[in-house]
Amino acid sequence: MKQDLKKRLLILGADALFVLALLWFDRFTKTLAVTHLKGQEPFVLIDGVLEFSYLENRGAAFGIFQGQRIPLLIAGAVCMVLLIVWLMRLPRGRKFLWIHFLVSLILAGGMGNLIDRWRGGYVVDFIYFVLIDYPVFNVADSYVVCAAIGLVILFLFVFGDEDWEAVGLAGRKK
Repeated sequence: MKQDLKKRLLILGADALFVLALLWFDRFTKTLAVTHLKGQEPFVLIDGVLEFSYLENRGAAFGIFQGQRIPLLIAGAVCMVLLIVWLMRLPRGRKFLWIHFLVSLILAGGMGNLIDRWRGGYVVDFIYFVLIDYPVFNVADSYVVCAAIGLVILFLFVFGDEDWEAVGLAGRKK
């Protein structure tokens, strides 16, 4: 039993370090955006395709729920707590490492944007795909979207019913 606890703590520690590293990178890129892009013309990386353009998003994804800071903070905090609890309860083992990785990405992204919203009342966005006129986003948003796509792929094409149950996403068998 002692060995099992050590292994679980080691995995959770690795998850936490990974989340902190991702969170640091998100905060670093947002600091660069504030320092070098705020009040400036967009910085064009690839003309007509990709540019860095500073934006303060006072809503959620795609600008929805504008000005709803407190509800967004509460919803974000609740989601982060639920994800942490789920991460702590995820099975150990090689088969579930991808889920640990992807949930950690979502946590880091959610925490990065939650910190922005808490500190300034808005989320710093700065990456803009001009080519497809995609809404301006940030590194944290990228974490969440990529992880969500990864989880969908895992659960649709890789994992079976027993795996759904193992990660707590299926009903209990009677």
